[in-house]
Amino acid sequence: MIDVKRIVAPTDFSAHAEHALRYACALAERLGAELHVLHVLSEIVPTGPDPLLMPVMPPQFYQEDEARVAKSLETVVDPSWGKPRSLSTAVRWGTPAQGIVDYAAEQNADLIVISTHGRTGLSHVLLGSVAERIVRVAPCPVLTIRNPDLAKSSDS
Repeated sequence: MIDVKRIVAPTDFSAHAEHALRYACALAERLGAELHVLHVLSEIVPTGPDPLLMPVMPPQFYQEDEARVAKSLETVVDPSWGKPRSLSTAVRWGTPAQGIVDYAAEQNADLIVISTHGRTGLSHVLLGSVAERIVRVAPCPVLTIRNPDLAKSSDS
């Protein structure tokens, strides 16, 4: 029997992620699991013609960005979506897929619940799929949630 005690639910604050987060909350309540809501911030890597002349972002920029996201995570979960055993939030830096996988491993997650934007064609080729990369390397099962209502509007 699979015992799900810790669920990681990454968010990029999109409508797709909100749909998956609602699902993760209800699932955590039903299973009596902890819910970890995570956002991964990408480090800005300035580029220019001469790598030695690239501007460097001051540390204050990163601290303010992280504080802003941490504050947003405090209110991203609506209590009406479900009551997990416990709820924690985290902000990490790095590429989204690797940041999510690393966090899940650190927390000994039993499940990752993530949204899929349902991209197809050229946008999928160019942008790739964070969810797809996570499925390939995650230390635990991954449940992908697609919001059919949002997929219909983005297919047009």
